[in-house]
Amino acid sequence: MDQRSAPTAVRQGYMTRNRLAVSLLFLMNGFVTGSWAPKIPEFKDRLGISESVLGLLILMFGIGSLVLMPIAGGFIARVGSQKVVKVTAILLSPLLLLLTLLPNVWAAAVGMFLLGGFVGAMDVAMNANAVEVEKSMRRAIMSSCHAYWSLGGLIGAGIGGFLMARFGVLPHVMVVTLLSLTVIAIAWPMILADKPHPTATKEKLRLPMTPLPWLIGIMALFSMVPEGTVLDWGALYLRNELGATVELSGFGFAAFSATMATMRFAGDHVRDRFGAKRTLRICTVTALVGMVLAGLAPNAYLAILGFAIAGIGISNMVPIAFSAAGNMPGLQPGIGLSVATFMGYSGMLFAPSLIGFVAEHTGFAIIFASVPVLFIVVLLLSHHAVHADHAKGH
Repeated sequence: MDQRSAPTAVRQGYMTRNRLAVSLLFLMNGFVTGSWAPKIPEFKDRLGISESVLGLLILMFGIGSLVLMPIAGGFIARVGSQKVVKVTAILLSPLLLLLTLLPNVWAAAVGMFLLGGFVGAMDVAMNANAVEVEKSMRRAIMSSCHAYWSLGGLIGAGIGGFLMARFGVLPHVMVVTLLSLTVIAIAWPMILADKPHPTATKEKLRLPMTPLPWLIGIMALFSMVPEGTVLDWGALYLRNELGATVELSGFGFAAFSATMATMRFAGDHVRDRFGAKRTLRICTVTALVGMVLAGLAPNAYLAILGFAIAGIGISNMVPIAFSAAGNMPGLQPGIGLSVATFMGYSGMLFAPSLIGFVAEHTGFAIIFASVPVLFIVVLLLSHHAVHADHAKGH
């Protein structure tokens, strides 16, 4: 009876209240992050800072994320992901408004630390809640959750430039704050109440001594650096070097997010058809072509097209790397995954700040044309993606 009823229950519960709630949380987190992208040129001009100083402020965003992420993990073990995701979502909502009101670089550094910190902390909490929802539904939903994050990024970046151009900077962040709080209010009563895992905090951290997890970590690292580069520098590149308007400059990350969201919704089906290794190779080549096109583009429209093509490729590179890390033979899933996620997010958060220093002397065009060199390394390591296919047997 159980074997026959379980699939029916899964089909009937395809979009449960809990799944809708966690999807909305991913959407809201992506929306805030995407809304930040078109604000960057205005943020730089208002503070009167150079690309290198802006790079330092973006570094504070990364430091905030990596500091608060493990703290959020500790609280999740003690009180459950539901409480942590509610608190972090509420605290994240007004931070773009706060950044708009801060008067100087030193205050902005604190604001960037908080923005990065609560984006990262909420990221950990909503992923943990998504895992619990997966367990309750007995089906994979993680890929679609990340697709909702990309969809939120698309909406935030897409309407951000329009709102700033039509109504001004302050009304834009007020709308972002109000919409974020509205989404949280809708999701609030439906968020899955999971149980704490106090024993997890007592487990000793043991880094793997074999090279395989670190090689897959490099795959994740070199897949996420370009994503962070587009997020933090795409709008500035379009506006300062390709002459895009404020309204148009936000569409670089919007196009990137649109294709990424579309392909993430389709990602599980593509991997089932072609296998993880072949999918990764196709995605990596596609991303390489897109980033080179963006870097060599003579105008903003071709650069936006390049970002859109890059989004198609990058969309499933990171999920495949994470899946491979969690399914390596002879290694506990959490250990391999922790290496891959830490290395991957470090690349996404810290590399763009270094790029700011370089771009001040070289310009962004050469940066976007050169970053794809990292994809060649991913191609060389792509045979390790075969471990991602082990997930099908779980």
